[in-house]
Amino acid sequence: MDKREFLKLSSLAATAMMLSPYMSCSNNPGNPAYLQGYGDLYAENPHAASLKWFRDAKFGLFIHYGLYSLLGRGEWVQIKEQIRVKEYEKLKDKFTAENFDADFITDLALEAEMKYVNITTRHHDSFCLWNTKTTNFNSVNSPAKRDLVEELANACAKKGLGLCLYFSHGRDWRHPHAPNNDRWGSFARPKYDPEETYYKYGEEHDLNIYLDYMHAQLKELLTNYGPIASIWLDGHGVPMNGPTEEFKIQETYDLIRKLQPASLISAKWGYNGKEDYFAPEYHWLKNEPEQTKKMVNSGKPIEICTHIAGWGYDKSKDGKHRGKDSIIENLEYAGDYNANLLLNIAPKPDGTIDKQDIATLKAVGEHIRKNGFPKS
Repeated sequence: MDKREFLKLSSLAATAMMLSPYMSCSNNPGNPAYLQGYGDLYAENPHAASLKWFRDAKFGLFIHYGLYSLLGRGEWVQIKEQIRVKEYEKLKDKFTAENFDADFITDLALEAEMKYVNITTRHHDSFCLWNTKTTNFNSVNSPAKRDLVEELANACAKKGLGLCLYFSHGRDWRHPHAPNNDRWGSFARPKYDPEETYYKYGEEHDLNIYLDYMHAQLKELLTNYGPIASIWLDGHGVPMNGPTEEFKIQETYDLIRKLQPASLISAKWGYNGKEDYFAPEYHWLKNEPEQTKKMVNSGKPIEICTHIAGWGYDKSKDGKHRGKDSIIENLEYAGDYNANLLLNIAPKPDGTIDKQDIATLKAVGEHIRKNGFPKS
């Protein structure tokens, strides 16, 4: 049995888990590495163990990295500047990721007292950071020639960090059959004038082709990289502003549950209530009080996400990133909701982590070790 086939079976066969590099070498070798200390509960109910771990985790690292990083104007640059699909595609030939260092990133997360790392496997521009067979629009088929998800998965497993995978589920600005603006809202596509000929419209458009594409990608992510702590779905505004039922949300969830029963699912405010936790952005809580009230009353875990200086790399913010005290305030705010804080950093075009962010995260970790988490 080769490694790829072995990893496909790892989430289902506890006896095989003890041989995987993604598993713990503790007294209960069947545990995923990030669930060390939850062995008894994992043996009884893997999903419950993941939920308990997530509630205890408190702090995670978010990483927005992709082709948009090369332009240095944020992750929405394609839609804001209405860059045509084929023109945007050319960025792939400049993607080197030469200084993207999974070991350094995971060490930094540990120094900051974080318990998990979440990376944008595929943002709205549809560029994939893993070795996917579904499209050549990926990091392995670029000058980088690297599977960044695999590198991060290995580093997380080695250090006992949970690996969470951001996946742009509702919004895709490249795939011909992804939601169009004529039927779907919330920035489904850039508003090109004239229309983008790369996209399919009217009777030629078939959302099911896009759904099959997404499911094929999720299968890869859930079978080739060991235990995944969470699938973090984004772009929820698109399905929620159109015929939501056509997105077959429950089929997507069933696929995730089947392939990795312990993996948690989130989709911001949620689609159908079957998500494991809420994952709103920081400012949403004050701007949407009714949704916040429902979230709090649900009793489900909560994760609030925010950033140090934008989501995707923004060169105009160099030297203006938030410092330790501001992040501690974020942790205090999350504590008000008994929530985790997911804090985003934006690597530079070559994958380098901003020196200011490195200093801030180290200072935050030192503060936590000295004073504990706020309101814990």
